[in-house]
Amino acid sequence: MQHPLSVTVIGAGLMGHGIAQVFARAGNRVTLTDPNQAALDAAVKHIARNLAEMKIASEPVLANIATESELSRAVMTADLVIEAVPEKLALKQRIFTDVAKWAPGHAILASNTSVIPITLIGESLDANARARLLGMHWWNPPHLIPLVEVIRTAHTSLDVFQAGFDLLLAVGKLPVKVHQDVAGFIGNRLQHALWREAFALIEAGVCDAETIDIVIKNSFGMRLSVLGPMENADLVGLDLIREVHAILFPDLNCSKAPSPLLSQCIEQGNFGMKSGKGLRTWTPQQAEEVRHRLATLLISMNAPAGSL
Repeated sequence: MQHPLSVTVIGAGLMGHGIAQVFARAGNRVTLTDPNQAALDAAVKHIARNLAEMKIASEPVLANIATESELSRAVMTADLVIEAVPEKLALKQRIFTDVAKWAPGHAILASNTSVIPITLIGESLDANARARLLGMHWWNPPHLIPLVEVIRTAHTSLDVFQAGFDLLLAVGKLPVKVHQDVAGFIGNRLQHALWREAFALIEAGVCDAETIDIVIKNSFGMRLSVLGPMENADLVGLDLIREVHAILFPDLNCSKAPSPLLSQCIEQGNFGMKSGKGLRTWTPQQAEEVRHRLATLLISMNAPAGSL
């Protein structure tokens, strides 16, 4: 595809504005669309704040971003459409039905879903649109986390699969190819397997939520960014790993249902930071400090050597 691209991001919330920022910063023309005008206005402010936090001039990036509340107008000239709306299958299906009708026939169609199989999202599309549909799962915050999972369905054209991968490389991301359309893809299957065991430990009275965070942040979590689990297995030795698994695996949680602890918190109105309490208790200041601490760390990790 030609450069600059015409990119449309659907959904101006938590993920959408960061995805728009990445493509705009790389010099592409970006249209950010959402039926909620207040969300669009807030998204522009969030992007400006992100850029200030990164010590990047906001004017050139914001000049590449337009906002549009009408989906049909937002996608009519798009080369790439990325959907970043809430994780509701029917909503995503409806959006892609409309996008396939209104966007150019060459446009790559991508969903940022974190868990829903892409095949389900595109099941009502015609063959041409299904061939152009893939998963493009970004991680929060998308403007700071390098990885993007690119997911191919049985219907996705190999050319489209490669083109989506290449577009992400061109804007400075680290894409990986997911060759089978499994729920949760790679990263979330791994992350939620850890969460399932963490919730089970709390439910069993082994420890509390704060202890879980202390243990992870001050042990294996410290090395994960430089030593992945497969590297660590080879480092430790596969013979020892097998011995550990023979003892440990029979005792690990293998529930097929969400944790009762989650249901208990939700029924009590405890949703997490947004309500002031979840597994732990949060003031607005504490929640903002977590966000700021994470952003500062990720910015430093992404900075060129010697720039800080």
